[in-house]
Amino acid sequence: MVCSVQSDRAARAVADHVLETMAAAGHRAFVTEGYDTASWILLDFSDVITHVFLPEARDFYDLDGLWIDAPKVTGWEVRSEK
Repeated sequence: MVCSVQSDRAARAVADHVLETMAAAGHRAFVTEGYDTASWILLDFSDVITHVFLPEARDFYDLDGLWIDAPKVTGWEVRSEK
């Protein structure tokens, strides 16, 4: 999942919400990176990786271009494996 936000505070809020929602469904992040600067926060849940970008960082790293052939998902929900 790749998303953009307009401020470092919003980046942390989105990342926190993803972490909380995934934890409630029984999933934990194996790796979290980028909370210090919050221009790019990465949350690695193994099967799902979340990237929360400020617009400048998203443009610079261009993950959208790297994954141009990947299917686009517009709506999703977390499901527990229990």
